[in-house]
Amino acid sequence: MSNYFPADQIQDLQYFGEFGGVNPSISDSSTFTFLKAGKMEELFEKEIEGCYLYSRHWNPMNKYLSNALAKLEGTESASVTASGMAAITNVILQLCSSGDEIVTSRTIYGGTYAFFKNFLPRLGIKVVFVDSTNIQKVREAVTKNTKVIYCESVSNPMLEVADLESLSKVSKEFGCKLVVDNTFSPLIISPSKLGADIVVHSLTKFINGMSDCVAGVICGSKQFIDSLSDVNSGASMLLGPVLDSYRSAGILKNIRTLHVRMKQHSENAMYISEKLSKDGLRVIYPGLKSHPQHILMQKSWNEGFGFGGLFVLDMQTKEKANMLMELMQNNNVGYLAVSLGNYKTLFSAPGGSTSSEIPEDERKAIGLTDGLVRISIGLDNNPERTYQTIKKCLAMVK
Repeated sequence: MSNYFPADQIQDLQYFGEFGGVNPSISDSSTFTFLKAGKMEELFEKEIEGCYLYSRHWNPMNKYLSNALAKLEGTESASVTASGMAAITNVILQLCSSGDEIVTSRTIYGGTYAFFKNFLPRLGIKVVFVDSTNIQKVREAVTKNTKVIYCESVSNPMLEVADLESLSKVSKEFGCKLVVDNTFSPLIISPSKLGADIVVHSLTKFINGMSDCVAGVICGSKQFIDSLSDVNSGASMLLGPVLDSYRSAGILKNIRTLHVRMKQHSENAMYISEKLSKDGLRVIYPGLKSHPQHILMQKSWNEGFGFGGLFVLDMQTKEKANMLMELMQNNNVGYLAVSLGNYKTLFSAPGGSTSSEIPEDERKAIGLTDGLVRISIGLDNNPERTYQTIKKCLAMVK
């Protein structure tokens, strides 16, 4: 069990506005002026505290949010991006070149899978997919060319929980970097405290929590984050995934309530998944004792935030899954929509949506059937009421 208290780190942040505001001022500028020409030249060579060059490089609001997210994840530094995929792709392209290899979990978000499977081979980067819950298989897949071991702390959509301490030992033994996507479990799991070198998030999901923007973040050592923004060779600088200052400001405010929201998401998911499981339905949720990594998650988590806000319901067939989702939307359980982490419940069938990039035979191999419904439970005040509505919808599925 981790002794890190990330919510306290966020609570202790203080950013004053330009005129004493309790929120930092938004600098609505793409470029910044200098009083001395020499200082501009200096900033092209190295970062100078409090000085800004151009918003693709850094701007004040993005710096504020990045610092807050570094505190959240317990890393030296962080850099926000325009999407979660931008965070993932920039990390990989900064770490890997032609001839390098990546060992990755086979159960990952569909967009990440497509990037690894279809895009990276065009650059001469080999990717090996393994069952990352089997540490021996991970070890056997690593070669002298492996630069990255990649996984999700809680996987999308199968909700497998990664043994980050064991994966970290393997990565350190072979001299490669452990990169972890922690999108599903902010506050719940602190990968850097369990040995991860780099942590990424889609801020679009739980951290922002409003489904009103797309954003991402990379958290890691100061040396690595600085390398990303290097004007000559940094992936984030040269590929340009800059996040808009106004979106940064909104996320920074929303992060202040993350601890409250994650507790409520987890309480609701635990309550409803237990009820549905007792009704005889197959439910995948790390909080259930039937989950294969239930005990592992309790050993890994920051106690007090629960097991997360997502569970998966097995409806057996695509037709039943679709019927249930339509009924739940019509009965105001939530929205039939991709994404997750919203204040309102969202649900989708990942086999035909967020994981559709994975070939059917590979989906079947990991148990990702067309009958699975991924439910991101909202901040419902009365989970019993939500459960009863879902139960009513289930009774109408033919």
